[in-house]
Amino acid sequence: MLLLITGASGMGKTTVRKMVEAQFADRLEAAELVEVAGPPEWSLRWRHQAVEKAVQRAVQAQRHGKHFLLCGDPVPPAEVYAAPSADQLESIAVCLLDATEDSQRLRLTERGDDPALIPHHIAFAAWMRDHITNPRHRLDVVRQGGWEKMQWERSLAAMDQQQLWRSHRIDTTELDPSEVATLVTVWIRQHIGEHVA
Repeated sequence: MLLLITGASGMGKTTVRKMVEAQFADRLEAAELVEVAGPPEWSLRWRHQAVEKAVQRAVQAQRHGKHFLLCGDPVPPAEVYAAPSADQLESIAVCLLDATEDSQRLRLTERGDDPALIPHHIAFAAWMRDHITNPRHRLDVVRQGGWEKMQWERSLAAMDQQQLWRSHRIDTTELDPSEVATLVTVWIRQHIGEHVA
């Protein structure tokens, strides 16, 4: 299984991954895109190719009886489904880390992000929120100028099957990182079949 924990910038993805991955080390491999694809170019084409490499890692993990967690990047679920190797995955589960616009803006400001880019991060968060509930929403955002090997028609067909589009949203607005990590831990355990105490 490939588990995708995603969200726009400032939602705490990397922090959460660092807090939870050790406890699942025997059953779960975890990485961000740069760890599977090398130095980033931060273009849509690069992200699509990096997502395909992450999917390939997940397929390899499956062969060894493990799961794969992709967490730390704002990867839309549609890109995972459209990756050329996605049809080899046993299943995909998606968790969106989200927050209010004011909370996201504050986090990005506090960590020193370029103020000129913050409106773009806010807009992407709004798009991701819609994308989680309606996979076909404005797919031009992630298709135009992307990698030509992406399998968008297969992606749309897979997303139309509700049993494959398993998504969960965690609102991190009022939560500290440890509380978010606890909720993510429960979500991971539910999906990899571990008993939740």
